[in-house]
Amino acid sequence: MRDLIAYIAKALVDKPDEVLITEIKGQQTIVIELKVARDDIGKIIGKGGRTAQAVRTILNAASAKIKKRSILEIIE
Repeated sequence: MRDLIAYIAKALVDKPDEVLITEIKGQQTIVIELKVARDDIGKIIGKGGRTAQAVRTILNAASAKIKKRSILEIIE
């Protein structure tokens, strides 16, 4: 999951070197914390949160395959 989010985030932002991803694994849940450069926050969230919702949808589809629940948190 971490690699998937890293790939998507680095493709969206202007400063891909500043993309940091932390993965916290639990029994049934994986929490993925995404941190990007301050200038790139808007690109990750998108207009009205559409880009962030699309990334979460992709993440949920991928996590359904491994039968776990994934949560994406975008950290400012």
